Amino acid sequence: MKEELEIESHPWQPFIPEGARILIMGTFPPQAKRWNMDFYYPNRTNDFWKIMGLIFMGNKDALLLPGQKDYNLEAIVELMTEKKIALNDTVRKARRLKGNASDKFLDIVEPVPLFDLLKDMPECRAVATTGEKAASVVADITSTPIPAMGARVVTNNITDGEALYIYRMPSTSRAYSLQLEKKAEYYRTMFREVGIL
Repeated sequence: MKEELEIESHPWQPFIPEGARILIMGTFPPQAKRWNMDFYYPNRTNDFWKIMGLIFMGNKDALLLPGQKDYNLEAIVELMTEKKIALNDTVRKARRLKGNASDKFLDIVEPVPLFDLLKDMPECRAVATTGEKAASVVADITSTPIPAMGARVVTNNITDGEALYIYRMPSTSRAYSLQLEKKAEYYRTMFREVGIL
């Protein structure tokens, strides 16, 4: 029974650089044994940092340590800070029904307080989710429809009444079978629309 399973709390504080213009949100991190670093999208096999390297640095391996398969956390933080990209996940507390990282088997105990988070980002006008489960959590929180892949919906940010654009991007998990370059094109288009590229 799921009530007997451990409730896990999200391991990291939101990453909010000064002047953050977009908040990118996954669902929930994998188990610590799968981490390559102590930060968002820590799994070496996840495509997120490859996509960021490809878009902003022209090289999918640009955010790896030189000659290694490990991520360069310092370079990642520097890039996200420079581009004013905030990171957090949509779930604060969860149970893993199958003991793995699959969103399909994630029981959400407590979603993130999204609007409280946005209060700390007065210049943020866009939220982007990396995958279907994260998109459904944000849709529930904001009472908006789930956007089509690569599309956005607009709502009012209840913290200031300004427009808030909510994007649904492709999952960066390798389990989502779309070529890296095609995933990157969705993200590139979004970054252009929000003025980051």
